[in-house]
Amino acid sequence: MASTNTWVAVILAAGLGKRMKSKRPKALQPLAGRPMVRYVLEAARSARPKRGSLRCIAVVGHGAAAVRAALGDDVEFARQAEQLGTGHALAQAEPLAKDAGHLLVLNADIPLISAATVADLTARHVQEESDLTFLTAHVEDTRGLGRVRRDRRGRVTGVVEEADADPTARAAMEVNVGVYCFRARWLWPHLARIPKSAAGEYYLTDLIAMAIAKGATVLAVPAGDPAEALGINDRVQLARADAVLRERIRERHMLDGVTLIDPATIYIDADVTIGADTTLYPNTMLLGETRIGRDCTIGPNSQVIDSVLGARCRVLSSVIEGATLEDGVDVGPFSHIRPGSYICRNVHIGNFAEVKNSRLGRNTKMGHFSYVGDAQVGDDVNIGAGTITCNYDGIRKHRTVIGDGAFIGSDTMLVAPVKVGAGARTGAGSVVNHDVPAGSTAVGMPARIRRKKGE
Repeated sequence: MASTNTWVAVILAAGLGKRMKSKRPKALQPLAGRPMVRYVLEAARSARPKRGSLRCIAVVGHGAAAVRAALGDDVEFARQAEQLGTGHALAQAEPLAKDAGHLLVLNADIPLISAATVADLTARHVQEESDLTFLTAHVEDTRGLGRVRRDRRGRVTGVVEEADADPTARAAMEVNVGVYCFRARWLWPHLARIPKSAAGEYYLTDLIAMAIAKGATVLAVPAGDPAEALGINDRVQLARADAVLRERIRERHMLDGVTLIDPATIYIDADVTIGADTTLYPNTMLLGETRIGRDCTIGPNSQVIDSVLGARCRVLSSVIEGATLEDGVDVGPFSHIRPGSYICRNVHIGNFAEVKNSRLGRNTKMGHFSYVGDAQVGDDVNIGAGTITCNYDGIRKHRTVIGDGAFIGSDTMLVAPVKVGAGARTGAGSVVNHDVPAGSTAVGMPARIRRKKGE
């Protein structure tokens, strides 16, 4: 027998979303760096009771493999092979959810739903001993949403889907958000009795009128923030939801001690973390799973993508992607740190410089107009203006190794594979195509080794 403290959250994520006009399933459309369905999953998990359990099931169809990958291994999956409406979709989850005491059901296209709202809805459902509880909202843009019907006394009589709504129903501003709680023992027998609509689909919303007609306990709970009702059916609504999410993200970081100069011009993805006393200047984008330390200065006109920055870093009008910067690193303006790069403590990278798949040691200086790719650079190295590691021979990439304390003169070409020893120097304009021993100087085109006196 099912325990009343056992909850199952079912996310309906099988649809393609024709109005998106995209090969990507609607549930995976990106919002602030995440697929929209992940916001719904995050909100669903807030329904976990203090004493009891919660399992999450996603009903998938179009792009099933991609949706599974986006949601992760701790979600169970049911398959809706043929899309015959939301009632049909929920029925596919019954074999996995039949032992639940209560079900929380959410559409995958409501990414603005908050954890607080879901927690309140489930709590009200239990307190009122309701058979069916659903979330409503009063909104200005009702496109694509089911309208709540009430009688003259204000009592809910049902929900009509937009496709089946007459002009009077379409004029209603109260909509069904697409979040429900069900008592399981009431749900399963009634779910099988949903009639087929004129469009040949089975609507989950028909359960509301059915419950009222049968004398079941039905509770309609209004959302505190109408924005949470925004369903995503096309790219216009997708853009609106993205704007709302990003504003929430900016406010959260500012409340956590981050300064945003002209916040509306700054874009921060949902999975970004930022330390206190960091300042972000206009036209800055922090994307992916970026982590920024304390007391940093980023921007203006900078992008940091899937990267880790330590404390007291400065990135001016530059791009950092797939890289790690330790404490005290400064970059820019107009430089590019590419994937696979590791920049050690107190490195200076000036203007118009590029680093790719390389490690720069502590206190190294790379002032300007240089390219370092596929290289291992030691501590306290000076890389002169115009230096290039010639890492590609037309077929393969090769490594360059520069030892601690080396001095690389301006316009040096380091033709990899090549090693420059600790304390070695290259003359300006040198083309180095052979190893330079530690403490030696290489000059010329091609470079020749000048030994220390007495050697």
